[in-house]
Amino acid sequence: MRSNTHRRRSMPIRHRVTGVDLVGACRAFVSVSEHGSFTVGADAARMSQSVASRRVAALEERFGEQLFERTSRRAVLTSFGRDLLPTARQLVQAADVLLHEAESAKRKPWRLAMPAVCPTAGLARLVAEARAHAVTLEVRVATPAQRQETVHARQPVRSHGEASGAPAGRVHAALLAVPPGEATWSVPLGLAGAQDPGVRRLYVETLRPGRTTTGPAARIWIQPEDDVPHIRDPLTRLRDAVGLRPAQLTTTNDLAHAAAEVLCTPDLLLCSPAQAEEFGLDWRPIGEITLRRGYALATADGRAQHIEARLGEALARCLGARSGTGTTGDATAGGTGT
Repeated sequence: MRSNTHRRRSMPIRHRVTGVDLVGACRAFVSVSEHGSFTVGADAARMSQSVASRRVAALEERFGEQLFERTSRRAVLTSFGRDLLPTARQLVQAADVLLHEAESAKRKPWRLAMPAVCPTAGLARLVAEARAHAVTLEVRVATPAQRQETVHARQPVRSHGEASGAPAGRVHAALLAVPPGEATWSVPLGLAGAQDPGVRRLYVETLRPGRTTTGPAARIWIQPEDDVPHIRDPLTRLRDAVGLRPAQLTTTNDLAHAAAEVLCTPDLLLCSPAQAEEFGLDWRPIGEITLRRGYALATADGRAQHIEARLGEALARCLGARSGTGTTGDATAGGTGT
């Protein structure tokens, strides 16, 4: 009685040439046929003669017919080989086209909608780090509402620095503004202005009219990036609870104008420590409440985790956040406090 091992060895191998191996075998077959020599054909196909011989032999074993009549000097196609050559050549050409298209696709820019509060230097470093991960990144800045609409509806968003009349492009992903509890990255917010160096936390209550000695009541400026419910609403409730006037909480679409007001008046800017440092302002956390910007990556094709794995740390640095925890540390520019 024959053993199972013997029966397995005697069975014909039917699928030795599959997938990419089939393309490589056909490449060897076509090149040898065009040059009439295994030596010259293998060299033209950039493979060794032994590899070319094995690949052609694998094809012949798979088809059950010889492709070449081998002589000491030349490799001559058999009638069967001549019949298969046109199709094999088409397969090799199609594979070359596919490889070319794959390389072209990798070089296409991957458009990402980012918050406008990210500094230009930070965006430049993000783009440079993306290249190290073989990602050609194209940054587009937008407001929270625009980023939300763009990534889901695939609406055009203008790139950083584009004029208003310039054509807008579509994005593949966006950093969405989300509550800190849902965030992949978060950034602390506080109030920045020309403040007493001894103040460790700034209480909004101290801005109540009547508490200031002279001049108009100081305002808190909210920039577009923070005009979202999970930031604006708690601050509005705090304003009403401590007795500030409605006009003391002001939303602006012009960050430069708001920063200029803060530099020239007792007004305060709601911002991150990095932004305060950029404008030369003293930053303090808010005494009554804790506010943070939260961000999560959303992609139009559902590849958020793939992109986070490659660019997560770079995105965190650009935002001034720490990735992977949903929170940043308590380190701040201009001091800390309890």
